[in-house]
Amino acid sequence: MIRGINKTIIFAGEKDKQVFLERLGLLVLEGHCAIYAWALMDNHVHLLFRSGKRGISDIMRKLLTWYAQYYNRTHQRSGHLFENRYKSILCDEEEYLLALVRYIHLNPVRAGIITKLEDLVHYPWTGHQCIMDKETCSWMDTEVVLARFGEKRRKAINEYHKFMAEGMDLGHVPELTGGGLIRSLGGWSQVLSQRRKGETVETDERILGNGNFVSAIMKESEEQQMRQLKLHRIGTTIHQITEEECGRRNISVAELKHGSRRSAVSAARMTIAFRCKDELGLPAAEIARYLGVNTSSITRAIVRKEQVN
Repeated sequence: MIRGINKTIIFAGEKDKQVFLERLGLLVLEGHCAIYAWALMDNHVHLLFRSGKRGISDIMRKLLTWYAQYYNRTHQRSGHLFENRYKSILCDEEEYLLALVRYIHLNPVRAGIITKLEDLVHYPWTGHQCIMDKETCSWMDTEVVLARFGEKRRKAINEYHKFMAEGMDLGHVPELTGGGLIRSLGGWSQVLSQRRKGETVETDERILGNGNFVSAIMKESEEQQMRQLKLHRIGTTIHQITEEECGRRNISVAELKHGSRRSAVSAARMTIAFRCKDELGLPAAEIARYLGVNTSSITRAIVRKEQVN
């Protein structure tokens, strides 16, 4: 979810929305991601997508930095365009994929821009028209959504249309937008029920899923953090990793830090960047400062190493 600062307009017209989508599409294809649903409103954006190996931070940073510069330059303004950092929520695909697709694509209906579902299929600023086969977005994965409605495409589209029609009067859906406990239990009524029973459930504001899903994600995250903490405690540092990798390739740290593009040096730099991120949890900017290169070089190196692995 991306919002304009102080709810300000981030799309002054159709040209801005088209430019935003073009840039989004390029980055999604480049990052090997999959977009399942999207909606552009005048002052905010909703995206539902499966991230690639890089996660979403790199894509969102590139998208929002580029677009803010474009918008300010085009509309002769200065300063921040977006409200702090974008908001992201990790979702349980099995339980919430279709609910989120519908909720996102019905944004124009809740805003009063569209009043009939028949009109939404001609509205150009959501992914609904793509799932309905009325428009094509090379960067949007409609097949994953339609597969939930049937094997034959035309039948699946008809069933999806019925599903959307059933949601026209839903309005605000608390379990999709409420706090972590509401999300984990599937609604406020379930929260009250659990309270009466004296039962507890794992919750987290950053995760949309039931208690078991939240617990599994938290456990995975904690295991990664504990591994990184253990390495920190035994004294593993970026300097130590750098010396290890340079030693293996018989190159000097000085040559590495002076931007040499020799194949052995590039390979060492790529491995060091990957290990520092994976083992120590260091951000690309910190790794880049230590190695004397720019952040984008480190980001690309990590991506290449992940693809090799």
